[in-house]
Amino acid sequence: MMGAYLIGIVVMLVSMLVSHQLKSRFQKYSATPLANGMSGAEIAQQMLHDHGITNVKVVSVPGQLTDHYNPANRTVNLSEAVYHARNAAAAAVAAHECGHAVQHATAYQWLTMRSKLVPVVQVASSFMQWVILGGILLINSFPQLLLIGIILFAMTTLFAFITLPVEYDASNRALAWIKRNGIVTAGEYAMSADALKWAARTYVVAAVGSLATLLYYVSIFMNRRN
Repeated sequence: MMGAYLIGIVVMLVSMLVSHQLKSRFQKYSATPLANGMSGAEIAQQMLHDHGITNVKVVSVPGQLTDHYNPANRTVNLSEAVYHARNAAAAAVAAHECGHAVQHATAYQWLTMRSKLVPVVQVASSFMQWVILGGILLINSFPQLLLIGIILFAMTTLFAFITLPVEYDASNRALAWIKRNGIVTAGEYAMSADALKWAARTYVVAAVGSLATLLYYVSIFMNRRN
């Protein structure tokens, strides 16, 4: 299990670095008021309107960096700071989450695939760690248990990688819209793009870490004693 712990430590350190950079960027860009004076909520509502989306609500939720789009109840959930703020960071986040709403409305294939995997991943996440632990302990007498654990873990890894194009596409849609419609100035656009870039890197770190851990478990299974 030492290999898994080492992978976990490395991923955790990289994740902490990216998270620190992300929070630092958002704090910096949150201090830059938008020239147009629009709030995150107003930007979100405008983007939805411009894409002809009328069945999605923009709501405020507590917490920091808790922003997300919920396809189940069709809501763009913006953290309180983003919902009310009128700065480059809020503009980026609000438009990004609306990018997911646009994906949903246009049946973007990667989002559709990701949504279909959600119930599978929820089940896999509930059992895989215990199955993998039992599989490692019983690797010589019952290797099939570890194989089952690997399959379950592979589903979560697949989900992490499918999330990447979903997140990057949402950011691309957001940036294209705010630039095309003059929501931000050239300087504000650069800040928005940088903020979304660091946000996307958190998903990259998670996906790479999941793949590394999966390969470690596969190596244990492949190198077991016959």
